[in-house]
Amino acid sequence: MAKLLLVGCGKMGGALIRGWIKSGTAIADITIVEPDANMADLVFSDFAIKPIPSFNDLEKKYSPDYVFLAVKPQNASQALAPYAALVSDKTTFVSILAGKTIGALEKILGSNASIVRAMPNTPSAIGRGITVAINNASTNNAAIKDIGGLLGAVGEVAWIDDEKLMDAVTAVSGSGPAYIFLLAETLSHGGVMAGLPVELADKLARATVSGAGELISRSDETLEMLRQNVTSPGGTTAAALEVLMGSNGMKELMVKAIDAATKRSKELAD
Repeated sequence: MAKLLLVGCGKMGGALIRGWIKSGTAIADITIVEPDANMADLVFSDFAIKPIPSFNDLEKKYSPDYVFLAVKPQNASQALAPYAALVSDKTTFVSILAGKTIGALEKILGSNASIVRAMPNTPSAIGRGITVAINNASTNNAAIKDIGGLLGAVGEVAWIDDEKLMDAVTAVSGSGPAYIFLLAETLSHGGVMAGLPVELADKLARATVSGAGELISRSDETLEMLRQNVTSPGGTTAAALEVLMGSNGMKELMVKAIDAATKRSKELAD
């Protein structure tokens, strides 16, 4: 089995570990670096893996097959610099740092490092995520196949060959779950304002958004057709959509929101 090193174990790192173990990766093959003692204790209690606090605590001559980088992008240069020592023909680095380009990572790790840049999202925590990935020229086909399987342990995987798309990917699917949670939150609030008890409004919003999401997942129809299927001419849904699809409505707001997230992703590149 491949030896896996995870650097940083927040929510996404934890989701990856959970997916790896569920798909058959042995705990003995997973090494975690997590300097936050409280987070390390949580990892140990959840997975019975004792994280080490820093690169310097790795075993001498440790040679992982895949190094997953999951630190905060703002701290990347300082936090990841020591890992350049692990660069070899055997090791591929997989970055899930929002905004950090392959070029920026090559500056940290070395131009000869095998690197895959990936953007998963939080539904990975329940195995329903989607990850978009791109590799550099130093990454071989065997590594790409293995990494596809490791990322696939938490959901779907899509590979691209134009890194410029990653900023928009981050804005749509990486940040996207927060937009859906906000939709559910505002749907619940709207119900309360219309007279529903808070608990009932919350229950209706959660069930409606999650049920609609499952319907999207199972249906072969277009998103537009799914919307139209619920909309009877002159009915209640049509009345609501007249507001949501009107001037300065949901479409315009979402375009602006994704544009803002895309720009921020570009700002985090270096």
